[in-house]
Amino acid sequence: MNKKYEELDFTDDFFFCKILIKNQTLCKELLELILQVKIAKIIFTAKQNPIEIKADAKGIRLDVYVEDAENTVYDIEMQPTAKKNLPKRSRYYQGMIDLNLIERGADYKELKKSFVIFICLSDPFDKGLHLYTFENQCHECPELLLGDETTKVFINAAGTADDVSQDMKDFLDYLQGKGTKNEFTQRIDDEVSKARAHEEWRLEYMSLFLRDQEMREEGREEERRALVMNMLEENESVEKICLYLKCDKSFVEEIKNSVQIDKFSLF
Repeated sequence: MNKKYEELDFTDDFFFCKILIKNQTLCKELLELILQVKIAKIIFTAKQNPIEIKADAKGIRLDVYVEDAENTVYDIEMQPTAKKNLPKRSRYYQGMIDLNLIERGADYKELKKSFVIFICLSDPFDKGLHLYTFENQCHECPELLLGDETTKVFINAAGTADDVSQDMKDFLDYLQGKGTKNEFTQRIDDEVSKARAHEEWRLEYMSLFLRDQEMREEGREEERRALVMNMLEENESVEKICLYLKCDKSFVEEIKNSVQIDKFSLF
């Protein structure tokens, strides 16, 4: 989160979530465009809510999570930057969604059909496709699907293959900053313009920005403290630590004194 509010666009997580959650019709049309299906109605059940199954588990925060009238759930994630381990992230998201859907002791048949969708600006698999769709299938008999009703979809805005509709290409071009080319992308762009003038969202974004900044500062502080501790354990002088880490002598002395106190308290 390092952009000014006025610089945000649809590929930024904040606007992506706010616009699709606010505009149910736009969200439904986007799902229909990606999956090439007709959806009667969608229902928002969470607004970027975190899912944490137990206190010591790694939680997830969903971007846009909706259900439809056919007992199907959809999670849409915007990925403006290339990230490692995206396939395993999709696996983890799918597992957490399933655990969140079913209560302990409930029958597995209550699990809903699900789609986890990642919209990427760069190619996650370097094959040039615009669309990568994965379902579990038998290795020995490829035409045999497992039938667990889970699908993972990766959208690649930088694709070069002729593998999607013109409307989809226009949408992906829009994500790459090539302007609006049809009515759908124009409506998205209009929503982006409205979002930039939304004062309540601006204040929320600034609050999140300040929170993230504070967390980064706290992280850097903890990292510097750990480095000082390590150098003290190696019997480096306070002067050398200050020179190496470019920090104040009082900062190092404070940590040194706290270490000495902790050692003394052990006896």
